[in-house]
Amino acid sequence: MAVKIRLRRMGAKKAPFYRVVVADSRSPRDGKFIEEIGYYNPIPDPAEIKIDAEKAKKWLANGAQPSDTVKSLLKKTGIIE
Repeated sequence: MAVKIRLRRMGAKKAPFYRVVVADSRSPRDGKFIEEIGYYNPIPDPAEIKIDAEKAKKWLANGAQPSDTVKSLLKKTGIIE
């Protein structure tokens, strides 16, 4: 099973809000997921990012691959270099 750390879109039309989730790569974007590890709100300035560092590091150590966007969010929060 290929596991990815990616964003799950929530919120209303024209007002996106994202949850950072660990999911099977074959599941749809807003479908079934394994665990929620944080959220990302791009609307306020500066954007609001909250990710549980302990859970994220655990999943990365177990081989989960972050998407490009999640990788940049993890870098901004200082979880990965």
